[in-house]
Amino acid sequence: MALYRRAASAIRRRGAGGLPLLPARAMASLFGHVEPAPKDPILGVTEAFLADPSPDKVNVGVGAYRDDSGKPVVLDCVREAERRIAGNLNMEYLPMGGSIHMIEESLKLAYGEDSEFIKDKRIAAVQALSGTGACRLFADFQKRFLPDSQIYIPTPTWSNHHNIWRDAQVPQRTFSYYHPESRGLDFAGLMDDIKNAPNGSFFLLHACAHNPTGVDPTEEQWREISYQFKVRSEMQAVAVKSQLQQIARPMYSNPPVHGALVVSIILSDPELKNVWLGEVKGMADRIIGMRKALRENLEKLGSPLSWEHVTNQIGMFCYSGMTPEQVDRLTSEYHIYMTRNGRISMAGVTTGNVAYLANAIHDVTK
Repeated sequence: MALYRRAASAIRRRGAGGLPLLPARAMASLFGHVEPAPKDPILGVTEAFLADPSPDKVNVGVGAYRDDSGKPVVLDCVREAERRIAGNLNMEYLPMGGSIHMIEESLKLAYGEDSEFIKDKRIAAVQALSGTGACRLFADFQKRFLPDSQIYIPTPTWSNHHNIWRDAQVPQRTFSYYHPESRGLDFAGLMDDIKNAPNGSFFLLHACAHNPTGVDPTEEQWREISYQFKVRSEMQAVAVKSQLQQIARPMYSNPPVHGALVVSIILSDPELKNVWLGEVKGMADRIIGMRKALRENLEKLGSPLSWEHVTNQIGMFCYSGMTPEQVDRLTSEYHIYMTRNGRISMAGVTTGNVAYLANAIHDVTK
């Protein structure tokens, strides 16, 4: 009988499955101080859009590509790669650093087939969990091995960049990037900030199609920027890569294999890579076409403002220059959803809604 009571008591304390359980009063006390988290400024836009019953609603806040019908797209090259994967390839765990094949092909794409940095093995590269995961991995590396260093983040940038380095407890500074008056690059301010940063500082640079501004340096400006930064040796690259893998181990252990196989197959097969390049060009051309259409519609409405920046900027996003109050009017009066910094996702603009969007923008900005 005593054994039974002790066993029953242990089950009440730990739960039938062996997991620790707490009395309800203790639970309420333990988590009573936890407040609901604020909504993400970008994800919150989509939530509000989905809750809006208006048939005229438009979502130009989403950061993923959409076709001219506003639908998500799965590329033909991806479907073919997945067909080859199905039932034919090993789907076991990858190493901590990820797929070596995918990393090699990705580096060729990023740096060029004949890059001296690849040949000299001066790049420390691992497969991470998305762009956010890659940034967090490096942020934790920076905190562990360079605790006195700072990260310089462009003004403006994707809002989550600040969250990543904040949660990794790395000191942050900002550097000049966007010039509001010209709607272009503040190159002089950018270079001054780089040159005046303490040695050992790190800079977060968007490789292309800067988010949210769509403003990029020219090729010559990139050369001037690159000249200011240091290059690691092969020995340093090996050491850094090994430590990045060790940081990944307790964080997520191994990256997923499926996406790595898809990328590897597409980039390593010349025919499939050409299909991919063609599909990417098709997506880029559609966005460029929507930029032209939006600008033309605004100019035809007689807007007194210059909208050249709509077609001068590149990539997924257009930094419109609208104020938070003007964006609020777009939402309340026209059911148009975007982030309050005025960033328009051009993938959300279609031939079916571009005139409506232009008319609304003209109304709130005149």
